[in-house]
Amino acid sequence: MSHARKEYTDFEKLAPDVFAAVRSLGQFAAKAGLDKQLLELVKLRASQINGCAFCVQYHVLQGESFGVPADKLNLLVAWRDAPQFSARERAALAWTEALTTLPNGVSDAIYAEVAAEFPEPELTYLTSAIASINVWNRFGAAYRWTPPARKQRANAAAS
Repeated sequence: MSHARKEYTDFEKLAPDVFAAVRSLGQFAAKAGLDKQLLELVKLRASQINGCAFCVQYHVLQGESFGVPADKLNLLVAWRDAPQFSARERAALAWTEALTTLPNGVSDAIYAEVAAEFPEPELTYLTSAIASINVWNRFGAAYRWTPPARKQRANAAAS
């Protein structure tokens, strides 16, 4: 059985400057006006790929609090085969997967798909959100942070 090596709160205490920088990066996309439901889907999908239990649970809880329909949260892992996702969401999820699994590269087709749905400033902020969640995933998975309970949702990171 897995055990936490350090907890999320330890990270904040041990490296408050790093914590603040990563948290700040994660907030830019929402501040720029990107839809919070879309951002939670993107963050959840990257966290699923990266196997970060803390971030998966956190973004499920955040998604619920922002009104993401349960069927989208439940079917996210199979989004390509689920009709619930819009063209914009599909483009963002394809972009997320390409940026999260960089050894596979970012194809011109995926770039064209996402660029058709997101004007350049939005695409830049979307990319920053994907970069941020991948950083959070690296910490959460490496230290095996304990996933937050439903009651702790308000106190967790705003990644």
